[in-house]
Amino acid sequence: MGMHRQPRRADVTTVELIGGPERLEVGLRDDHERWAGTYREHRERIRNALTGADVAIEHIGSTSVPGLAAKPIVDIVVAVDDITAEEDYLDALLAAGYELRVREPGHRLVRTPARDVHVHVYGRGDPAVQEYILLRDRLRSDADDRALYESTKRDLLATRWDDMNDYADAKTEVIVAIKARARAARPPASM
Repeated sequence: MGMHRQPRRADVTTVELIGGPERLEVGLRDDHERWAGTYREHRERIRNALTGADVAIEHIGSTSVPGLAAKPIVDIVVAVDDITAEEDYLDALLAAGYELRVREPGHRLVRTPARDVHVHVYGRGDPAVQEYILLRDRLRSDADDRALYESTKRDLLATRWDDMNDYADAKTEVIVAIKARARAARPPASM
């Protein structure tokens, strides 16, 4: 993965939400062939935008799990060398057609104008990236947790959410439990 560089400057300390709260008005769909294609297309767009940079790109979230109904938003995580060095990645992503939505400590979110692709940018080695992948891999491999997660989302989406972030927070408890089972199921690390 390359050497982890020290950030060049202090990161932002506040959460900047560009555009304010947005109501969640999308239902769940099951469209994995299309989502996989969308991910591959945007992985190439991101690679081309960040040409020369050593970045890791992964499809995360429910659209990355075959057989799991999901909101039709493809989530992609990108790990960059230095999250504080926005000039190394942010301008290029904006030039590639993404719009900045969130700037907060350790994380930037850019998305398509249609809001159907969210690109989460973190610094390389950020534990959040491993957490996303842990959840994704568990949901891909465990049918019971996949069914639990989907039923939880269906129950929550029966409620009206004026702020998409409140919906995300409401899912946290079941996500924490699923990740705990994923960790327990992993073979112990060999020395």
